[in-house]
Amino acid sequence: MMCIPPPNVTGSLHLGHALTNAIQDSLTRWHRMRGETTLWNPGCDHAGIATQVVVEKKLMRDRGMSRHDLGRENFIQEVWKWKNEKGDRIYHQLKKLGSSLDWDRACFTMDSKLSYAVQEAFIRMHDEGVIYRSNRLVNWSCSLNSAISDIEVDKKELTGRTLLPVPGYKDKVEFGVLVSFVYKVDGSDEEVIVATTRIETMLGDTAVAVHPQDSRYQHLKGKMVAHPFCDRKMPIVFDDFVDMNFGTGAVKITPAHDHNDYDVGVRHKLPFINILDENGSLINVPPPFLGMKRFEARTAVLEALKKRGQFKEVKDNPMVVPVCSRSKDIVEPLLKPQWYVSCADMGKQAADAVREGRLKIIPDHHLKTWFNWMDNIRDWCISRQLWWGHRIPAYFITINDPSVKPGLDVDGHYWVSGKSEEIAREKAAKRFNVTPDKVTLRQDEDVLDTWFSSGIFPFSIFGWPNETQDLSVFYPGTLLETGHDILFFWVARMVMMGLKLTGKLPFKEVYLHAVVRDAHGRKMSKSLGNVIDPLDVITGISLEGLHAQLTNSNLDPLEAERAKQGQKSDYPNGIPECGTDALRFALCAYTSQGRDINLDVNRILGYRHFCNKLWNAVKFSMKTLGDNFVPSEKAQLCGEESVTDRWILSRVSAAVALCDAGFKAYDFPAITTAIYNFWLYELCDVYLESVKPVFASGQKEAEVCRQSLYTCLDVGLRLLAPIMPFLSEELYQRLPRRRPQHDAPSIGVTSYPGTQEFCWNSDEVDRNMDFVMSVVRTIRSLRADYNLTKTRADCYLQCRDSSTVSLVHNYNLQIQTLSYSQAVIPLSAEQSVPGGCAVAIASDRCTVNLMLKGLIDVEKEVTKLMSKQGELEKQMEKLQEKMAKNDYKGKVPVKVQEQDADKLQQSHTELEKVKEAMDNFKKML
Repeated sequence: MMCIPPPNVTGSLHLGHALTNAIQDSLTRWHRMRGETTLWNPGCDHAGIATQVVVEKKLMRDRGMSRHDLGRENFIQEVWKWKNEKGDRIYHQLKKLGSSLDWDRACFTMDSKLSYAVQEAFIRMHDEGVIYRSNRLVNWSCSLNSAISDIEVDKKELTGRTLLPVPGYKDKVEFGVLVSFVYKVDGSDEEVIVATTRIETMLGDTAVAVHPQDSRYQHLKGKMVAHPFCDRKMPIVFDDFVDMNFGTGAVKITPAHDHNDYDVGVRHKLPFINILDENGSLINVPPPFLGMKRFEARTAVLEALKKRGQFKEVKDNPMVVPVCSRSKDIVEPLLKPQWYVSCADMGKQAADAVREGRLKIIPDHHLKTWFNWMDNIRDWCISRQLWWGHRIPAYFITINDPSVKPGLDVDGHYWVSGKSEEIAREKAAKRFNVTPDKVTLRQDEDVLDTWFSSGIFPFSIFGWPNETQDLSVFYPGTLLETGHDILFFWVARMVMMGLKLTGKLPFKEVYLHAVVRDAHGRKMSKSLGNVIDPLDVITGISLEGLHAQLTNSNLDPLEAERAKQGQKSDYPNGIPECGTDALRFALCAYTSQGRDINLDVNRILGYRHFCNKLWNAVKFSMKTLGDNFVPSEKAQLCGEESVTDRWILSRVSAAVALCDAGFKAYDFPAITTAIYNFWLYELCDVYLESVKPVFASGQKEAEVCRQSLYTCLDVGLRLLAPIMPFLSEELYQRLPRRRPQHDAPSIGVTSYPGTQEFCWNSDEVDRNMDFVMSVVRTIRSLRADYNLTKTRADCYLQCRDSSTVSLVHNYNLQIQTLSYSQAVIPLSAEQSVPGGCAVAIASDRCTVNLMLKGLIDVEKEVTKLMSKQGELEKQMEKLQEKMAKNDYKGKVPVKVQEQDADKLQQSHTELEKVKEAMDNFKKML
């Protein structure tokens, strides 16, 4: 059982999805073909922020309205309408990729079944105290008016001063500078210099911090500094977090607007002054700054400091700016009362599950990241200030009774959760010991972080919390396969919530694939123009078509132009049509267990050519088998196989073993390499070529040969089926069946070839064929050297010993056919070679002599051989010198000494052959 990482309902396929689905579908098909009960469950995520943004933009574009003009209920109806019209686009795309999901089970995180589970999960965890209310810093997007998760924050690296566009501002805003200014020490002439990249936040400063060991500031213990724009006196606090070697060693502290400062504020009980409202305008500050937008205040504060003589300098400062991936707004740390999940205990359990081997993470180089996150986990903020999503089933309690004092929003005692207002009211009445009519409830306006519903996805899809049959059969699942970039955001949360709510791990193994980058190793981004739609790779697209996609996107004109240039240099002729199977095969072939994949479209095109080769090989084979061919009922050896049949059946068995081991180890390149090598280099290049004369002869061997060929096609297509489902199905349907009444109707439900059935791998047969192919390659190389493209020449193979002579006898027809020779004549070492031959060494067991008399320029050949003689003599001299040294026997390892002796012997043999060849040629002159 495996559930799909639910793609966003707003989404359209990108290559990351294609990779995920190529791997998951291959695994699913493999398990299915092994006869296992297999469920690959589809689903879609409601994608809170992404969907709300899309629908808000559409509403503004079509009707000139904001969501506030419509109101919450009507806006949610608009989102459902959009979802029902456009929301299944990604499913259509997944089907085009060949994803064999159980489509009848497709679910959506806002469906009533899944929403019920989300409510139940929140209420259980809230009742237990695992979910609690707290006033803390969150990542705030002023454009979206919502907290966002860490994964929705892009970290934009700046090398120095940079002007960036910010939504809601006409002019670009300056970032990447460090502003230094002074605070005056209260009651003295002394000054403390501090520096900041966000000068406007100084309006919310409540302290200056220095390191306890910094000798420069010891005399300021217990002193205060004065705020220049209000009558605030701020303590100088001593804290270990300060780096005394950075800048002046003094740091301004804004507890309500910086994560480090927040911790300092808590440790030293400092005031937390929030200076920003939800739109990013200034509050709780003195005039003239009150009501200013935050980045307008940036300029105003700088000018005001200059006027007061408290400004020191501005200098370039490399920094990372947090940008909201959805709205491109600059993210602000903001103090908000929100709901949090306490993660310390759940994180420890998740870490222990991996440490104790109950949960396996593959590849294991991700373990370090897992333990680092789990062992240092922070509590998780699950409130989102959106309308689209699961509304938090929590209610703030007001008791209409003067004896009960009113509560504060941050006080958890005044919050109650329930599936309905009635249930919540009963709970509240019980807690405060009053009658229900005295309880007034206000439901929290916020919705839950999308990752909360994703975290319970592996069991909510089966009807949890109800004890359904599906839940007992399919939960826990076996495998979770996804990209390593969401190991924490999704995988860790599923593990924590699975253990917390069901007491079971949601899966036994996690396989993390790499991130897809472009051919240059760059992350795929719209602004670079290097985002590839898998459907464009499947069907092909012109350069103009790629440009048109940019024109219709949300890029600003400058970015769009840059992206066009990127497309022009990478795809000058557009993207060629590659087909689904070639794309899937390429993605699996790339998935070595490293971190990233640099995807080159040319390589995918290479696999399309491989598909063509397969098609032609099967077409040729079917013609060879003939219309009346009947395969034997079982794939087995009959004992009359030729040496070539025996070899190809050994190779097909080796491919079966490699694919079996590859799937078990999630080693996809091993699988694709085994399949590719078998079809291309063994079946097409060697076997089909070498058996052509056998089929032409029409003798009994031809029938045995046909059975061997059929076995290769049948097994080869079944090995390929999980990765290339379309081509393998199309070709399989053209094959005759072994048992027409009983065989499976589709290749997808045949049995995957196993090592018990296909156990004909023979090292001896493989070794013999390796020798034969070295002879064939040598003859072909000689033919190329002398440009014998159409002429067939006689070939004399001088063999070192009688066993080699007999081997050449056995494979005579294969050598003759594959090397395009006239006749192949084996000679013993004692037999002389006729004059007029070109000579080449196939191995130390065999020398190839190709009869060239009357076909070539003899003088040229003698010159070539003299040069070869010189090379060999030089090599031997060098080796003999090395071996003659006094310390050679004592210092050089025995294995190396043996290798050197072999090399010397081989060179000596070759030299003799060269001299012999020269003599032969001289006779021809």
